[in-house]
Amino acid sequence: MSRWAITASRMLARDWRGGELGVLLSALVLAVAVVAGISAFTTRLQVALEQESNRFLAADLVVRSREPMPEDWQREAGTRGLATARVLSFTSMVYSDTDASSLASIKAVSPEYPLRGELKMSAAPFGDAVVAISGPPQGEVWVDSRLFALLDVEPGAMLNVGDATLQVTGAVRSEPDRSVSFVDVGPRVLMHVDDIPATHVLQPGSRVSYRQLFAGDPPSVEAFAQWLEPRLDVGHRLIDVSEGQPGVGAALSRAESFLLLAGSLGVVLAGVAIALAARRFSERHANYVAILKSLGATSRDINRLYGSSLVALGVLATLLGCLLGAFLQYLAFRLFADSLPLQPGAAGVRPFAMGAATALVCLLSFAWPPLRRLGLASPLRVLRRDMPEEGRRSLWDYAIGLTAVSGLMWWYSGDALLTLAVLAGLAASVTLGFLLALTLLRGGRLAGMRAGSIWRLALASLQRRGSANALQVVIFSMAILLLLVLTIIRTTLIDSWETQVPEDAPDHFVVNIAPDEVQGVEQKLRQSGVESAPLYPMIRGRIMRVNGEELPSRDAQEDDRRQREANFTWSREIPAGNDLVAGSWWPPETDAALVSLEEGFAERLQLAVGDQLGLLVGSRPLDVTVASIRSLDWQSMQPNFFMVFPPALLADFSATFMTSFHLGDKKKAFLNPFIREFPTVSVFEMDVVIAQLRGIVNQVSAAVELVLAIILLAGALVLVAGVQASVDSRRRESALLRALGARRGLVLGALAIEFSSLGFFAGLLAVAGAELSAFALQVWVLELAYRPSPWLWPIGIGGAVILIGALGVISCRSSVSTPPLQVLREPD
Repeated sequence: MSRWAITASRMLARDWRGGELGVLLSALVLAVAVVAGISAFTTRLQVALEQESNRFLAADLVVRSREPMPEDWQREAGTRGLATARVLSFTSMVYSDTDASSLASIKAVSPEYPLRGELKMSAAPFGDAVVAISGPPQGEVWVDSRLFALLDVEPGAMLNVGDATLQVTGAVRSEPDRSVSFVDVGPRVLMHVDDIPATHVLQPGSRVSYRQLFAGDPPSVEAFAQWLEPRLDVGHRLIDVSEGQPGVGAALSRAESFLLLAGSLGVVLAGVAIALAARRFSERHANYVAILKSLGATSRDINRLYGSSLVALGVLATLLGCLLGAFLQYLAFRLFADSLPLQPGAAGVRPFAMGAATALVCLLSFAWPPLRRLGLASPLRVLRRDMPEEGRRSLWDYAIGLTAVSGLMWWYSGDALLTLAVLAGLAASVTLGFLLALTLLRGGRLAGMRAGSIWRLALASLQRRGSANALQVVIFSMAILLLLVLTIIRTTLIDSWETQVPEDAPDHFVVNIAPDEVQGVEQKLRQSGVESAPLYPMIRGRIMRVNGEELPSRDAQEDDRRQREANFTWSREIPAGNDLVAGSWWPPETDAALVSLEEGFAERLQLAVGDQLGLLVGSRPLDVTVASIRSLDWQSMQPNFFMVFPPALLADFSATFMTSFHLGDKKKAFLNPFIREFPTVSVFEMDVVIAQLRGIVNQVSAAVELVLAIILLAGALVLVAGVQASVDSRRRESALLRALGARRGLVLGALAIEFSSLGFFAGLLAVAGAELSAFALQVWVLELAYRPSPWLWPIGIGGAVILIGALGVISCRSSVSTPPLQVLREPD
């Protein structure tokens, strides 16, 4: 071991015994632990949430096609250890022994279905649902509860599907991959895939949807997807949760953005903590360097000494931080073990590599520049302690630190927009912070001369270290800003999720209500005490042409611009929950050939206001002009429509009606007499799907709360480090005042006023910066409507005053309790 390494280890041991090393080491350990722990937890959580959300697909990977898929795909999946299942969907007439018939949505599944999620059935219609490990056996079918009344059958009756006669052995209650849709052709009939040949209903040209399901461990699924992708042709389509369940997809996407934001803010807080600790460490070592240089050490020797110390400190802090980070993510794993499938080892080594990289970058960016300049310290500091410190930071140092932290945030989040949104708030806070803090602090001189003794003492202290206090205000405001931003986003997300699936959300939808049944349905609902939404008219149509150009059919082009079917409705006024984003609404009594389009639907078809559409409604053509484009919330669980027309325009077209209502578990029995009275209507039970969706939302919300708690702890430690950065000089000043006869209460009161004033300025800046960052994040990153947070101002400013004031008084309390002579005799 070299003499410099030995000297460095002795210096570190001495500093450890003297307590000087604790702040820097704690900051480094905190930095690594926060980054590694949150990164590991969020990585495992993202994997778990993706696996959990895949239950809405009944698989981890789904391929959809209009034709049967190659057999070698299943063989390849088997060799990779993946489970597979087959699903066929088509429409067909079904007949009972009583000669009753109905158009039904047939779904044939293999015995392995479902690979993810739960299939539920009941022995009787609308009875108690139980989980089924697979679909119905060969020779049996499960049917929607409403089909029992529609076909006048009981459990055990025979049902004809094409040429096959199958026994009805139960009611299908929920399927994991059945999306929230109001446009299914008919009630569900679930059957075994091996019974399909006996039906003879699938002929060349039949409209059949084939789906191949795959499931396994994430690395195997990802590798298989990469193998599969180049083998997909135009007729194949990969399905993910955002398409199968848009509400779940949006919730998970926003949760992932929040977790990335939390980890990115952890990186920033880590950098601030290290910067504060390194600044104090270098200031306290300026005199040691002067002594070493007076004994003959050169600047190069000083750099080698502190460089070796920094390397040893970084290695030790990285090891301890990784261990603490592993413990944090293990604790999170234990908390969520019962609700989410968190798999050990799912995070890999990347989070700990990120923690080590954070320590390295922060040490080089924040700790090394002032330590390197210690070699420039003059030996005269041994005799003259009033000489300036060469280790003070320059603007160049802060620029390097900001660049390094920004790079780490970008690397961690992989989202440039998210990084820029956070940095924008920080930049505004820092810029305004220095200007406002210096102005307010210097402007207090006149007020201080007129104030009482305790206020005069506090304001004089603020004036005396104006630049240092301005820097401290900026540091405090940065930490508080990050915590406030995270709190705002967390509140916005959870509120949006709770709004998405409210407790009284419609859990049943009724469609195919004939015009002559509208009055009877409304009366039946009123008599039964069931509150429902209005009855919406509905006509099925197809877009054939745009501006005179014939669109390709679905079979010819799966994606991009093609012919599309949609539900049409009419309305004199803009439907509730819809907002115009382009164009204008028509007069109430107009009979003009106009249409209003949903925003996303218009984007897929590349349509704009003024475009001409050629429609086919039944067998009748209809030409219309796009009058407006609307935005709406598809996650609201309310009936929504792609295309809305003036009522007079569709008066000659036959329509059916639909409505929705909330039943809950207690009123479930209402459905049986309702179906018997109106056998031709279709009832969709969405309560099971809503329960699954609410379960995902609750789990994501719990994860958000846990991550927020960890970041709040990190922010609190940064505030403590910021207060401790000026403790040494304040302790000596307080001891001097005590030696000159100042009362204990006067000194503590002045400290409380001084730190509370710093907290007030920091809170003011933090709240303003937090509003700016929250606006950017909500609008640009999370795609949510911006909502101001008036509660933020009193809570942010008041909390900062109380927190920083209390921390300052507690940290400097020892200077009042300790005899002044003992404090003044301590070495600088």
